[in-house]
Amino acid sequence: MLRTRLWTAAFGLPITLAIVLWAPPLAFTIFIAFLTVWALYEIVTMTRARGVEAALIALIASFWTIVLLALDHLAVGKVPAATAMLSGAIMLELMMRVARKGAEGVPRDGWYLFAGAFWVGGLFPYLALLRNRAGGIAEIILIFLMVIVSDSGAYFAGRAFGRHQLAPRVSPNKTVEGAVGGLAGTVAAALILRPLLASGWSWGATVIIAAGVSVLAQAGDLANSAYKRVAGVKDSGWIFPGHGGLLDRVCGLLFAAAFAYYATS
Repeated sequence: MLRTRLWTAAFGLPITLAIVLWAPPLAFTIFIAFLTVWALYEIVTMTRARGVEAALIALIASFWTIVLLALDHLAVGKVPAATAMLSGAIMLELMMRVARKGAEGVPRDGWYLFAGAFWVGGLFPYLALLRNRAGGIAEIILIFLMVIVSDSGAYFAGRAFGRHQLAPRVSPNKTVEGAVGGLAGTVAAALILRPLLASGWSWGATVIIAAGVSVLAQAGDLANSAYKRVAGVKDSGWIFPGHGGLLDRVCGLLFAAAFAYYATS
């Protein structure tokens, strides 16, 4: 876990930051579309979908990705929240099923495939929706940093103080104490970074947004773990050798970006 964080900080962060800072809106949208396709590949690989099933996953994910990104570039105003809410609800329902029954109690049927397709197609576009709007570059950088702090804070607080498992059937190493530590660290980081990246937010709004980002980032991480447990795989993919797949790295950010898109406008 610590090696993963160091590797990401040394290589992933500078590249991601450069793209976020300097890519034109259309280029950034194309970049997110590419990431969506790769995440879709990871879903198909994890579920071992073939033929009609794989085509159905691709169709659902592509449809929502195209619709959301098209609405953004047509400048129709804020994209309706229904897709994000449905995508989040489906993945949280999957997480709760695994938490209650274990991975063996969740069949890998059509509903499971649908969940993966909607997860990717319904949430990845929010990375572009958030970043490409006015003031979005600073906001997405702040959200990205908050997610990193939430993840790292939960890890170190859990290592130091963890006693009570949070969701043992989903992710045995996560603890209640770690979750609280991640939440506290995220709020503190947001308050420190607010003058630099979000001076237009009130102090109270900053606390509420930071708390929401941390809770949803941790929920996204658990949802990813639940999906992998049902699939029977350790990592979502191999794009980061020795460290997992794309979904392993951005699962928390997807939930947080969708929340921030509506909470910060």
